[in-house]
Amino acid sequence: MHVIDLHCDALLKLYESQGQLKFTDAPELDVSYATLKKGGVKVQAFAIFIEPDIKSDEKFQAALDQIHYFYTDVLGNHPNMKLMKEWHNLDHLKEGEIGALLTLEGVDAIGNDLQKLTILYELGVRSIGLTWNNANLAADGAGEKRAAGITEFGREIIQFNNRHKILSDVSHLSEKAFWDVIAEADYPIASHSNAKALCNHVRNLTDAQAKAMFDKNGMVHVVYYPEFVKETGEATLSDLIKHIDHFCALGGVKHVGLGSDFDGIPTKIQGLEDASMHPNLVNELLKHYKEDDVKGFAYENFLNHRPS
Repeated sequence: MHVIDLHCDALLKLYESQGQLKFTDAPELDVSYATLKKGGVKVQAFAIFIEPDIKSDEKFQAALDQIHYFYTDVLGNHPNMKLMKEWHNLDHLKEGEIGALLTLEGVDAIGNDLQKLTILYELGVRSIGLTWNNANLAADGAGEKRAAGITEFGREIIQFNNRHKILSDVSHLSEKAFWDVIAEADYPIASHSNAKALCNHVRNLTDAQAKAMFDKNGMVHVVYYPEFVKETGEATLSDLIKHIDHFCALGGVKHVGLGSDFDGIPTKIQGLEDASMHPNLVNELLKHYKEDDVKGFAYENFLNHRPS
């Protein structure tokens, strides 16, 4: 069964290694060409993430450097990895090809310059989250104690997203910023978030937030990080599936997808340690759900809710 994964941090690892890691099969990578092929992943989203401690005037270059490795290694060394620059491209992947989607996890890299966002769009970015856990010029993140909403600049970015059919990612926002984005965004998405009702972590979504996503025709992609799955003890595949169950009970059976956060998480769910192990999750889901529903979670729901 095909899988669409809406979030990984492989580009950050490639960038931090300065080209020493190779996307083909580096064992240090959870997401590599080898693990994607083995895991049946048909489309992988690659996040551009800039560490908050990088100096402000160096952040845009850091984003461009990550895109450099995306084009030269992920795409350049693997002819079967195909850039998904238009949403309809997802319908034209051939047998053996894997779609690669660029996303932006926080707009710190552009400072207050929307022209830089235009450059990133032209390079292929098709999903944008205003911030990571910190606060920036666009919004407060989930880790900012002030817990404010989005700024006027953040609103301009959401309007840019709407005009260009870019997904507006809510996964790292403060709750106030979440509601601001939901009010403005035509294409909201949570690329990697779980249910706060099951795991009371600031990065997870309340039931009201999840319902708002579903009402706005948005997708919520469950994340594999044990800290976001279970409050205590080791997390299992069954624990992760409980989050899918919960979102389905809220009316989200057609709005749930997968967002691993591979290469961005220090601990893993047993049996779901890298992209090659997606079949373990699919097979476990098939014990609980009809095949059509599992196809939805794995890939079809996203295809049905992408911008058109």
